[in-house]
Amino acid sequence: MCGIFAYLNFSVTRERRYILEVLFNGLRRLEYRGYDSAGISIDSSFDSSNADAVVVPPPLVFRQEGNIESLVKSVYQEVAATDLNLEESFSIHAGIAHTRWATHGEPSPRNSHPQTSDASNEFLVVHNGVITNYEVLKQTLIRHGFTFQSETDTEVIPKLAKFVFDNANEEGDKSVTFSQVVLEVMRHLEGAYALIFKSRHYPNELIACKRGSPLVLGVKELTEESSKASFNDPKFLLSNGQPKELFLSSDPSALVEHTKRVLVIEDGEVVHLKDGGASIFKFDNAKGKPNGALTRPASVQRALSVLEMEVEQINKGKYEHYMQKEIHEQPQSLTTTMRGRLIRGGSCKAKSVLLGGLKDHLKTIRRSRRIVFIGCGTSYNAALAARPILEELSGIPVTMEIASDLLDRQGPIYREDTTVFVSQSGETADTLLALEYALENGALCVGITNTVGSAIARNTHCGVHINAGCEIGVASTKAYTSQIVVMAMLALAIGDDTISSQTRREAIIDGLFDLPGKVKEVLKLDEEMKDLAKLLIAEQSLLVFGRGYNYATALEGALKVKEVSLMHSEGILAGEMKHGPLALVDETLPIVVIATRDACFSKQQSVIQQLHARKGRLIVMCTKGDAESVCVGGSCRVIEVPQVEDCLQPVINIVPLQLLAYHLTVLRGYNVDQPRNLAKSVTTQ
Repeated sequence: MCGIFAYLNFSVTRERRYILEVLFNGLRRLEYRGYDSAGISIDSSFDSSNADAVVVPPPLVFRQEGNIESLVKSVYQEVAATDLNLEESFSIHAGIAHTRWATHGEPSPRNSHPQTSDASNEFLVVHNGVITNYEVLKQTLIRHGFTFQSETDTEVIPKLAKFVFDNANEEGDKSVTFSQVVLEVMRHLEGAYALIFKSRHYPNELIACKRGSPLVLGVKELTEESSKASFNDPKFLLSNGQPKELFLSSDPSALVEHTKRVLVIEDGEVVHLKDGGASIFKFDNAKGKPNGALTRPASVQRALSVLEMEVEQINKGKYEHYMQKEIHEQPQSLTTTMRGRLIRGGSCKAKSVLLGGLKDHLKTIRRSRRIVFIGCGTSYNAALAARPILEELSGIPVTMEIASDLLDRQGPIYREDTTVFVSQSGETADTLLALEYALENGALCVGITNTVGSAIARNTHCGVHINAGCEIGVASTKAYTSQIVVMAMLALAIGDDTISSQTRREAIIDGLFDLPGKVKEVLKLDEEMKDLAKLLIAEQSLLVFGRGYNYATALEGALKVKEVSLMHSEGILAGEMKHGPLALVDETLPIVVIATRDACFSKQQSVIQQLHARKGRLIVMCTKGDAESVCVGGSCRVIEVPQVEDCLQPVINIVPLQLLAYHLTVLRGYNVDQPRNLAKSVTTQ
């Protein structure tokens, strides 16, 4: 996954230094999406002293390996070595920027974006996604005389744009528009992408288009009259000659400091920014070249929406890192997740759950042949934690599918199935492809995401937003616990028509009301987890044993440790201990055993006894007051956590492991918010 950003100022004077800082800050907001290389493109100076000069000078391109600050440093060093005037003003200017997570070609300046069509930078492109047919396109372009400098799949796009443009001009079509060129380029591309084009042939214009990868347009009006206009009117997007700033971004978090007026660009849409307005065209692959001419599609009208996000949500506040902030935000994020959805008192039906996004589909879900959870990584683990309570309250078989594996196997999905797609971003590539597969097979599709307007939210039949707030740290924390809570509420809603489980459901609802307070209590273990991290700092491996509800906790805890601290860790189903993993146990290997009070408690006590008999180096997580019951002869370290309803215990139990992973990473000197080789949302396969 990569982050793309663009800034266009119209009829408002901005200095080159200001433009650079807007682009840099946009990339900083998107850096969680990729941080192994970055680049920007801005306009060079036009020689106004030469009256005969009619050719627009090539745009400037800066690319650098490393994070955003490496790019910033290199840009200012390069500027200092040239006569580029940072104080030069532009009343209209279009700049593009990119932060990369390498998929094709190693991190290096030549593989960084913007990728260019030629040495004159006639067409420039920043890209998030993967072009699956780039090899075929590359060979075709090579036969037509193009040479390639990078190893990326992206480089074919600007070169293809130049090829289309040159052909149109050779055929006498001197009036070919920027949008016509891009639409023709799209006709040849396969894969998932979000693209922003810049061209010296179309100065002060930008084109954005997408298929599969996220992209948002932000509009900031700079006159009082325009700012009072009703932006629900689709004509609001058209050029009105008023001063404004236009932004394009992979994520709304890079827009909120500038504007809350946004348009979520849909798949197949092409947005042309020109003369202070936005024209939107719908790509139709069936429309080729009639009589050899490029198509001129009709524009469509879309209305802006209001971005429900505050700048404070994307700042670290009093915390050193985003991961630390998001771990400690969990009492608030869980409260927000449940707000307005839990009903306790005030009616004859005292305790119940209201999920507005599902209410019209609950009867269909209850009649399902089975419920299939589909997700990747942390989202899969959250679904696994919720599976037992959903099976218990619904009486419906629940199966688990890792999205990529379901697609590889082409596993059977039936019309009578309810498929539940779990994704923090709502844009996870494999989960989206699995959604397409389920829709083709006629299943009811339910989405559980943290992102309003995401692809999964738009393309499922119904769903629930977890409302955990913006999560920027690459390792998911608060989204995980909110996902478990939402799926527990889903189980309560589905089982709401069963009288025999009413007492159990009401106990869970009471537990949900108390849960934020319990999480606040367990966060007091912060210093204790830091001390434990100091003991484990030099270790190479960690095992985490869990079972029942807490098998998912073992998987997620191990995932957090390996993700950020770069320590090998493995979550293991405790029932499988004697089928291989026991061979690893000795007096040096640290082992975490999750043994809180639930139906599996006595079995976990047995596991602890067996590990102790083999001199295992044990760290046991138990319910408060159970230390003596689980710690054989006081020979192990104990982490005591508050007790809640068994189906909600994974929410409590994961918090100490999140804190452990955080402190291990910081103590080992690694970047906790930007772990090696990873990015926040995987929008490429």
